[in-house]
Amino acid sequence: MKHRSFTDLEVYKECRQLRKKVSTLVQGYFPVDEKYKLSDQVIRSSRRVTACLAEGYGRYYYKESIQYCRMSRGSLLETLGHLITAYDENYISTDTLQEFKVHIDSCGRLFNGYINYLLKTKQEKDEDKGDSSSNPT
Repeated sequence: MKHRSFTDLEVYKECRQLRKKVSTLVQGYFPVDEKYKLSDQVIRSSRRVTACLAEGYGRYYYKESIQYCRMSRGSLLETLGHLITAYDENYISTDTLQEFKVHIDSCGRLFNGYINYLLKTKQEKDEDKGDSSSNPT
């Protein structure tokens, strides 16, 4: 599974779509008085998901790439937490929250798969060469 860029990763593609959906949601449904509060928080957490993934990919070391993926996954769940708050504040419907939860769960599964791939590949390279500093792509 060689990738030329982080943008080739399925997890990145899916999380990018989520980030775009969050931005559209906030612009359309959140009140203006939340602009520097909840709106800002949910947008920032959704952006961190893809930003950390990209940064980790660029580190070229399995251990660092995995750590950044874990941070991305944490930001993914932070985004869900903010969306639950939006639901509790009656900014979004049950159906909207459920739709986002399904998308976030899908992204989480992709993260878990990518992390497992990195762990397995690191282990194989360690066994073959005794060197864990190889490029994770």
